[in-house]
Amino acid sequence: MTTARDLMTAGAECARTDETVSQAAQKMRDLGVGALPICGEDDRLAGMITDRDIVLRCVAQGHDTTQMTVADYADGKPVTIGADDDVAEALRTMLEHDVRRLPVIDGHDLVGILSQADVARALPAQQVGELVAGISSP
Repeated sequence: MTTARDLMTAGAECARTDETVSQAAQKMRDLGVGALPICGEDDRLAGMITDRDIVLRCVAQGHDTTQMTVADYADGKPVTIGADDDVAEALRTMLEHDVRRLPVIDGHDLVGILSQADVARALPAQQVGELVAGISSP
Protein backbone atom coordinates (compact mmCIF):
# COMPACT_ATOMS: atom_id res chain seq x y z
CA MET A 1 0.00 0.00 0.00
CA THR A 2 1.35 3.40 -1.01
CA THR A 3 0.72 6.02 1.66
CA ALA A 4 0.64 9.80 1.76
CA ARG A 5 3.95 9.67 3.64
CA ASP A 6 5.52 7.78 0.72
CA LEU A 7 4.56 10.47 -1.80
CA MET A 8 4.50 13.75 0.12
CA THR A 9 7.06 16.50 0.11
CA ALA A 10 8.41 16.41 3.65
CA GLY A 11 9.36 19.38 5.77
CA ALA A 12 6.66 21.78 4.63
CA GLU A 13 7.39 25.31 5.74
CA CYS A 14 4.52 27.23 7.33
CA ALA A 15 3.38 30.79 7.04
CA ARG A 16 2.80 31.98 10.60
CA THR A 17 -0.58 33.48 11.44
CA ASP A 18 1.01 36.86 12.19
CA GLU A 19 2.92 37.06 8.88
CA THR A 20 1.64 39.48 6.27
CA VAL A 21 0.33 38.30 2.94
CA SER A 22 3.36 39.97 1.32
CA GLN A 23 5.70 37.92 3.52
CA ALA A 24 3.83 34.73 2.60
CA ALA A 25 4.03 35.58 -1.11
CA GLN A 26 7.79 36.16 -0.80
CA LYS A 27 8.17 32.85 1.03
CA MET A 28 6.22 31.08 -1.75
CA ARG A 29 8.51 32.67 -4.33
CA ASP A 30 11.66 31.73 -2.44
CA LEU A 31 10.49 28.13 -1.93
CA GLY A 32 9.08 27.78 -5.45
CA VAL A 33 5.64 26.73 -4.21
CA GLY A 34 2.08 27.87 -4.84
CA ALA A 35 0.69 27.28 -1.35
CA LEU A 36 1.74 27.36 2.26
CA PRO A 37 0.22 25.79 5.33
CA ILE A 38 -0.73 28.39 7.94
CA CYS A 39 0.47 27.52 11.44
CA GLY A 40 -0.25 29.22 14.73
CA GLU A 41 2.15 29.91 17.59
CA ASP A 42 1.49 26.37 18.85
CA ASP A 43 2.65 24.98 15.47
CA ARG A 44 -0.85 23.60 14.87
CA LEU A 45 -2.22 23.79 11.36
CA ALA A 46 -4.69 26.67 11.05
CA GLY A 47 -5.31 26.64 7.30
CA MET A 48 -3.71 27.02 3.90
CA ILE A 49 -2.98 30.08 1.79
CA THR A 50 -2.45 29.79 -1.95
CA ASP A 51 -1.14 32.09 -4.61
CA ARG A 52 -4.72 32.16 -5.91
CA ASP A 53 -5.98 33.35 -2.50
CA ILE A 54 -3.46 36.17 -2.58
CA VAL A 55 -4.46 37.30 -6.05
CA LEU A 56 -8.24 36.86 -5.87
CA ARG A 57 -9.04 37.39 -2.20
CA CYS A 58 -6.47 40.05 -1.35
CA VAL A 59 -5.00 41.96 -4.30
CA ALA A 60 -8.13 41.92 -6.49
CA GLN A 61 -10.20 43.06 -3.51
CA GLY A 62 -7.94 46.09 -3.07
CA HIS A 63 -6.47 44.95 0.24
CA ASP A 64 -2.97 46.01 1.26
CA THR A 65 -0.80 42.89 1.24
CA THR A 66 1.57 44.52 3.72
CA GLN A 67 -1.25 45.00 6.24
CA MET A 68 -3.33 41.82 5.82
CA THR A 69 -2.08 38.78 7.72
CA VAL A 70 -2.31 35.19 6.60
CA ALA A 71 -4.57 34.56 9.60
CA ASP A 72 -7.24 36.41 7.61
CA TYR A 73 -7.15 33.50 5.12
CA ALA A 74 -7.19 30.62 7.60
CA ASP A 75 -10.76 29.52 6.94
CA GLY A 76 -11.65 27.10 9.70
CA LYS A 77 -10.38 23.54 9.78
CA PRO A 78 -8.19 22.73 6.77
CA VAL A 79 -8.70 19.57 4.75
CA THR A 80 -5.85 17.19 5.60
CA ILE A 81 -4.72 13.62 5.06
CA GLY A 82 -3.09 11.32 7.58
CA ALA A 83 0.51 10.38 6.89
CA ASP A 84 -0.33 6.67 6.85
CA ASP A 85 -3.51 6.99 4.77
CA ASP A 86 -3.55 5.20 1.43
CA VAL A 87 -3.03 7.19 -1.77
CA ALA A 88 -6.56 6.19 -2.84
CA GLU A 89 -7.89 8.01 0.25
CA ALA A 90 -5.85 11.06 -0.72
CA LEU A 91 -7.40 10.95 -4.19
CA ARG A 92 -10.92 10.70 -2.74
CA THR A 93 -10.21 13.59 -0.35
CA MET A 94 -8.85 15.83 -3.11
CA LEU A 95 -11.86 15.13 -5.32
CA GLU A 96 -14.42 15.46 -2.53
CA HIS A 97 -13.05 18.80 -1.32
CA ASP A 98 -11.87 20.10 -4.71
CA VAL A 99 -8.31 20.77 -3.52
CA ARG A 100 -4.97 20.32 -5.26
CA ARG A 101 -2.80 20.10 -2.14
CA LEU A 102 -3.28 18.37 1.18
CA PRO A 103 -1.34 19.04 4.36
CA VAL A 104 -0.13 15.67 5.67
CA ILE A 105 -0.43 15.23 9.40
CA ASP A 106 0.85 12.64 11.83
CA GLY A 107 -1.24 13.05 14.96
CA HIS A 108 -1.37 16.83 15.28
CA ASP A 109 2.00 17.43 13.63
CA LEU A 110 2.35 18.73 10.08
CA VAL A 111 4.86 16.44 8.36
CA GLY A 112 4.49 17.39 4.70
CA ILE A 113 2.35 18.40 1.74
CA LEU A 114 0.82 16.04 -0.79
CA SER A 115 0.11 17.66 -4.14
CA GLN A 116 -2.04 16.65 -7.08
CA ALA A 117 1.18 15.97 -9.01
CA ASP A 118 2.50 13.70 -6.23
CA VAL A 119 -0.68 11.62 -6.36
CA ALA A 120 -0.75 11.61 -10.17
CA ARG A 121 2.73 10.09 -10.34
CA ALA A 122 1.54 7.14 -8.24
CA LEU A 123 -1.74 6.38 -10.01
CA PRO A 124 -2.69 4.63 -13.24
CA ALA A 125 -3.38 6.98 -16.16
CA GLN A 126 -7.18 6.59 -15.95
CA GLN A 127 -7.28 7.64 -12.30
CA VAL A 128 -4.97 10.58 -13.05
CA GLY A 129 -7.43 11.73 -15.72
CA GLU A 130 -10.32 11.46 -13.24
CA LEU A 131 -8.37 13.43 -10.64
CA VAL A 132 -7.47 16.24 -13.03
CA ALA A 133 -11.00 16.38 -14.49
CA GLY A 134 -12.62 16.33 -11.07
CA ILE A 135 -10.47 19.06 -9.57
CA SER A 136 -10.34 21.22 -12.70
CA SER A 137 -14.06 21.32 -13.47
CA PRO A 138 -15.88 24.55 -12.52
